[in-house]
Amino acid sequence: MENLLEFFKKDKQMINRLKNVKPQAISKTSEAIFPKLTETVKGNAKIKEDPPLIYHPVHNLDLNKLVMASLEDYRKSLQTDRRHLLERFHFQDAAIKVVGVGSVGMRCFVALFLADDDDPLFLQAKEARQSVLEPPIGKSLFEHQGHRVVHGQHLMQASSDIFLGWYRNVNGRDFYVRQLRDMKVSAEVETFNPRALTAYATMCGWALARAHAKAGEVEMIAGYLGTKENFDDALVQYAIAYADQVERDFEAFKAAINSGRLKTKLGSPKTLEFDL
Repeated sequence: MENLLEFFKKDKQMINRLKNVKPQAISKTSEAIFPKLTETVKGNAKIKEDPPLIYHPVHNLDLNKLVMASLEDYRKSLQTDRRHLLERFHFQDAAIKVVGVGSVGMRCFVALFLADDDDPLFLQAKEARQSVLEPPIGKSLFEHQGHRVVHGQHLMQASSDIFLGWYRNVNGRDFYVRQLRDMKVSAEVETFNPRALTAYATMCGWALARAHAKAGEVEMIAGYLGTKENFDDALVQYAIAYADQVERDFEAFKAAINSGRLKTKLGSPKTLEFDL
């Protein structure tokens, strides 16, 4: 943060945005969301239903039993000191959680743990499947897909979630686990003017460059990029083409609805049932 403040010291708008990020991040914790995401049922804390985004399965699936059966496998994936910390928390409840675009079609759920009545921990488990790079490049070095994802995050991130781990459930599916809230914040790009957007793109570039420098051969990457702007121009062209494609896809989506080819239905939100 200090380096960012120094770099943008002449940009008052960016300085104000950066200074506002810290208190926002501090509020993104399990303790902060505990009152919003839970309710008391028969004296016990339970995850609050919010269908179709968060819900408990109702047909032939005991999610809590699945979580309990996988806890030891997950615990073994953590560092020793973090295993000890996790042991202070006791499992309370789990619910299916619908997540973002990057995880569409993946199994995902959130689990609530308590060390005390006011000391919660929310962990989120996401399914990890075969990398899209395996078919063209070859089999991954990692037999466990969750381990592969966690290894990649440790390798590329400056500081990873202390509860980042993995496990394989009784049905043979691989998952990786992290905290639901770990003082992360998202940029509200829709509020940016051109100058703020340029500054934000600069920060994203730094983060991406640092990640690739940690995970790859720095000299090889630098040599490939060179001193000219060919790579920069290629990225700009790709971004513009991607944006155009998204707009075409959305128009095709609306046209399919208007023609009746794609059926839509408004009404009460429904939940999906599937095997975990």
